[in-house]
Amino acid sequence: MVPGIHRGNRPAPRSGCAATRSRYDRGMDHERTPDQSIEDVLQRVEAAFEAREGLVHAFVEEPGRFERLRREARDLERRFPEDSVRPPLFGLAVGVKDIINVEGLPTRAGTSLPPELFAGPEAPCVRRLREAGALVVGKTVTTEFAYLAPGPTRNPHDPDHTPGGSSSGSAAGVAAGLCDAALGTQTVGSLMRPAAFCGVHAMKPSKGRVPDAGTVALAPTLDHVGCLGRDLGVVEAVVATMVGDWAPGEVDDRPRIGVPGEDYLAHAEDSGRTHFGMVLSLLESMGFEVVRTDLLSGFDALLERHLDLMAVEAEAVHRSWRAEHERRYHAITRTLLDRAGEVDERRLAEAREHPGRLRGDLEAAMDERGIDLWIAPGAPGPAPLGLDSTGNGALNAPWTAAGVPTVSLPAGRNADGLPMGVQLSGRVGGDEALLARARMIDRVLEAD
Repeated sequence: MVPGIHRGNRPAPRSGCAATRSRYDRGMDHERTPDQSIEDVLQRVEAAFEAREGLVHAFVEEPGRFERLRREARDLERRFPEDSVRPPLFGLAVGVKDIINVEGLPTRAGTSLPPELFAGPEAPCVRRLREAGALVVGKTVTTEFAYLAPGPTRNPHDPDHTPGGSSSGSAAGVAAGLCDAALGTQTVGSLMRPAAFCGVHAMKPSKGRVPDAGTVALAPTLDHVGCLGRDLGVVEAVVATMVGDWAPGEVDDRPRIGVPGEDYLAHAEDSGRTHFGMVLSLLESMGFEVVRTDLLSGFDALLERHLDLMAVEAEAVHRSWRAEHERRYHAITRTLLDRAGEVDERRLAEAREHPGRLRGDLEAAMDERGIDLWIAPGAPGPAPLGLDSTGNGALNAPWTAAGVPTVSLPAGRNADGLPMGVQLSGRVGGDEALLARARMIDRVLEAD
């Protein structure tokens, strides 16, 4: 055992989680018995809300939440009375980040702007989940417009620490056992960072594999819809349903794992860097080949291009809303929108070329060194103390800009008992293979 990496005391309380049966289960049916009804599931979810939601604040308030859920559950059971013909996500309790439209639930996007501005048809990704039998527990708290101004959500492992963002409520809701899975989005690090801070699994599929219609955009070129879940089986079941043409992958050989260079890793905190080193040592001791590279040299410049592109696109999205509701915008959000005015034609051209160029560099390095996937810290370190910030997403940015699939795995806790995580990234379109390889690595981290 490598010192410092422990998962035997895993954080996510699961008394409020329902299990689901599907061809993606891979052993995740350990909590659901054949005669368990959706009412049993909802009773446990409701008990978890009563015990934890008052402290965690993962969900947007909804009067009559469980009356609505019981109506929807009864309808599901009437439509599918026989277990043998039930859809693959039957009874799965899912949260939805509050920038994604859900029929019957207003979208507020973490802001005081009128919700009518964001109204529209239910997002296709949500519709697909409902058609597969999932129950939408409710809207999860997001930072304002999925950027950095935080909401009220606290980290379930220590309420004095941030849960990360912008998918704050989605990560905290899963970690607190309020739902099995939750939808989130990522424009910089909004899935991977809260997953690491809250000790849950997550996946950001390749750009475009999950339709982003019905979401409040931040920067359309960079925005990704993804999922956080209590284990990889749940994450795959949800992602597969949203994608639609998912072909479950299997791999037999241990992947060859690439590590980015010093310019990138220098953005990790000392504690995060030390923990990441222990993860690499553990993997090497288990027979995985780890390849150190100089990938992402000049990382500071790459981050600036990412922020320039995000600012320019966000300003275009918000131009008319801001003109009418300037005073309702948080100062942090206004700072991002104001940055767009500083981006001249040269910077804009470089920013627009950035995603494609970065993707090419990643895949060229994989070809040259025979790398199957990249591994990196999921965040610079553990969740920071305080709720005024959701932490630094720099280490997540390149994998988002490149549009490659990324998976977050819990990787133990630090000395203070806070979760730590790693992120794995593959090739665009190679989502199924990445998840299959992630499962191999997750088993190693689970067993340690």
